[in-house]
Amino acid sequence: MQNLELWTKLPIAASVVGLLVAVYFYQRVKSLPEGNDTMKRIAGYIREGSMAFLAREYKVLAVYSVVVFAALAWAISPIAGGWFLAGAFLSLFAGFIGMKAATFANVRTAQAAAGDKDARPNALLTALDGGAVMGLCVAALSLLGLSAVYMTNVGTDSLGPNLHAFAVGASSIALFARIGGGIYTKAADVGADIAGKVIENIPEDDPRNPGVIADNVGDNVGDVAGMGADIYESLVAAVVATMAIGLTAPQKSIDTLLTVPGDARAAAVALPLILSGIGLVVSIFAIFAARMMRRSAPAVVLRAAMVLPPVVLVAITAAVLPLFHISQNVTVALAAGALGGAAIGLITEYYTGSYNPVKRVAEAAMTGAGTNVIRGMAVGMESVGVCLLLVATVAFVANAQMGLLGLYGIALAAVGMLGGTAIVMTVDAYGPVSDNAGGIAEMAGLDPKVREITDELDAVGNTTAAIGKGFAIGSATLTVMALFSAYSLEVNHTREAAHMTAMNLSLDNPQILIGLLIGAVMPFIVGASTMLAVGKAAGAIVVEIKRQFDTIPGLREGTAEPQPSAIVDIATSAALSEMILPGLTAVLGPVIVGFTLGPAALAGTLAGALAVGASLSLFMANAGGSWDNAKKYIEKGGIPGHPKRSDTHKAAVVGDTVGDPFKDTSGPGVAILIKVMSVVSLLIAQLVAVHSFFG
Repeated sequence: MQNLELWTKLPIAASVVGLLVAVYFYQRVKSLPEGNDTMKRIAGYIREGSMAFLAREYKVLAVYSVVVFAALAWAISPIAGGWFLAGAFLSLFAGFIGMKAATFANVRTAQAAAGDKDARPNALLTALDGGAVMGLCVAALSLLGLSAVYMTNVGTDSLGPNLHAFAVGASSIALFARIGGGIYTKAADVGADIAGKVIENIPEDDPRNPGVIADNVGDNVGDVAGMGADIYESLVAAVVATMAIGLTAPQKSIDTLLTVPGDARAAAVALPLILSGIGLVVSIFAIFAARMMRRSAPAVVLRAAMVLPPVVLVAITAAVLPLFHISQNVTVALAAGALGGAAIGLITEYYTGSYNPVKRVAEAAMTGAGTNVIRGMAVGMESVGVCLLLVATVAFVANAQMGLLGLYGIALAAVGMLGGTAIVMTVDAYGPVSDNAGGIAEMAGLDPKVREITDELDAVGNTTAAIGKGFAIGSATLTVMALFSAYSLEVNHTREAAHMTAMNLSLDNPQILIGLLIGAVMPFIVGASTMLAVGKAAGAIVVEIKRQFDTIPGLREGTAEPQPSAIVDIATSAALSEMILPGLTAVLGPVIVGFTLGPAALAGTLAGALAVGASLSLFMANAGGSWDNAKKYIEKGGIPGHPKRSDTHKAAVVGDTVGDPFKDTSGPGVAILIKVMSVVSLLIAQLVAVHSFFG
């Protein structure tokens, strides 16, 4: 076990190396040429809008963080409040650095695509390096924070509460960042599309459209900073859930982790950190391998970068774990999660990529927007069944392998699914960089060949983004299952110490059934509020864009400049005001249910939210992806006789307009909701176990 203790230093070492590599990529991207003055000016608008949004969002989140810190300092301890702030700060810091790198990389990717030699490989490399800054910062900072909590509290009773507080900081900030960024990006995107493509009948990214800059800003605040906070929180929640089960599971179960007698509980707590550290090392090598493959087709490069790390992680784990006398069943549970995550990604690609489901959605647009929307909804529903059955299979395999410690196996499967966090986030952030590069090329009037290169990179980015969403939701489902188990163990452990009866989780318990109904409602509350927020903000943006076209002389003719700052302000104000309700629902919902109806009702609430939330988020993400790529399929000439700006294309644009908030706002928001509810419940488990009104 002494060797295992030495290996607990691996996550710290890997995090430091990851941050150093991120600094290298950041400096390399900044050193590349930006292009002509027009490109620099457009990129400056995007960067200023992105950072202005973050500054305003962070002020709101700072107030929230101070309030929660005070509550935790009073209810648990000031140290727990401090770890909450650490979890929140590291999430915000990762988003800030990653988005800054993305807004430097976008214009440089466009310039690289304009080069005379190796234009596509150089553009791919620039976008990949820009995304790698975000990916490495997310994985490294999350592990650095978790390792700090572990190292300073190991062997003490405060380890559990402080880990839970750190996770709540990461989770609640992720919810606000993902929903706020999602509302911004989709309001700007939908508003710009409706006003530009439908009302004014002008091309996408036309410089006359004042919503284009806001749309490009939205790609960064939603798909870089927001997605980064989401993935950061996913890794933190998975590791904390596994460590929490290791801390509270019965000793008889914990002892089955080792093949020889030893301190099995210490191994159970340290193992998820060590495995995540190995995953970060594998991801760093995968990033450099992807860079070496830059002359290959972008789709091949990025798919290999996402699929190979889980396989390598499992192979390394199989070789390392026997050295610590840890059961090889752990490797099987980890493999179930890692390979299951890769499979979910491929299934998501099938339902949202250039395959039959998307082609059928595109063909449905030939008879109007209604049939296009209906077909897309059917694709989304079908994908839910396949993906969740796969998640259930992963959970079954992981549970069966671990025997008495089955719940721990499910948690390990979630850790395995998130082992390649750095490379997944790298590929995900690559997408918005490429998308921005195409917009800059269009607005700057660069050679059409430049746009062809950026469009190719962006098309691959759209596919990898859809894969990333499926991966994130699948891992969230496993993580919440593990967090539910950790919550139940924590409640019963506390009640046993207080000489109270164990929590009754039977389905004939009315509190459980009431909780199930409450939990089932909450994803719909968040989904509805975020969809309404996007709709209202997009409507206001359409009105403002139409006003500018009607009142600015020469704007339609291209002889006058639009006023993009007005659109940026509308989107920013809407995002910051409308993210409050979903955030408070996730944070206060478990507190209200737990302290009024009791721990059993809260357990039912978590179960109801998990079942409905996982299904709803997958449906929204994959239906939205199918509508988006069906539109792009038509734009590429996939349906002969139905070109861009035909009635068929306009019908597909309507479907994409519905799908945008589905896949980039409400779907991800619901997925984070169920994780935030679970980590908040775990944090307050000891309190509701003995202090609830109907306990």
